[in-house]
Amino acid sequence: MATTLSNKVTFMLTNASMNFATNSFRLILMASGFVFNEDTHDGYADVSASELPTGNGYTATGVALTGIVISEDDTDNRTEITWSNASWTASGGAIGPTPGAILYDDTVAAPTADPIIGYIDFGGNQTQAAGGVLTISGLEFRIGKAAV
Repeated sequence: MATTLSNKVTFMLTNASMNFATNSFRLILMASGFVFNEDTHDGYADVSASELPTGNGYTATGVALTGIVISEDDTDNRTEITWSNASWTASGGAIGPTPGAILYDDTVAAPTADPIIGYIDFGGNQTQAAGGVLTISGLEFRIGKAAV
């Protein structure tokens, strides 16, 4: 799985309009054919038309993420933000196909409503058959040092 961060997340962190310690975050699954654009996909509204529709155990706007942990990694010179696994149980039919998932902040209203943190690319369409559980594990966002 490859992850691409949105340009909006770094901007919002530097102007203090996003707080990982107190905000709520969600994960949505995208419909087949979706291609993430880190420059123009700023908020949930920019990608909502390409989200999987509600049905078969999936609900539009995705799942609320829990278990956030924010830690300082002095060895690798970065901050790491992680969440518990996200999952959907397929019922009444399959979930998907989906090429990936969008992580977004469900708290912020301005300067961009529901800003996108990034996109998790599954490397191809994935489908969860009815009765199975689609789980995304290892949800992590890293903020590293940049050259000055």
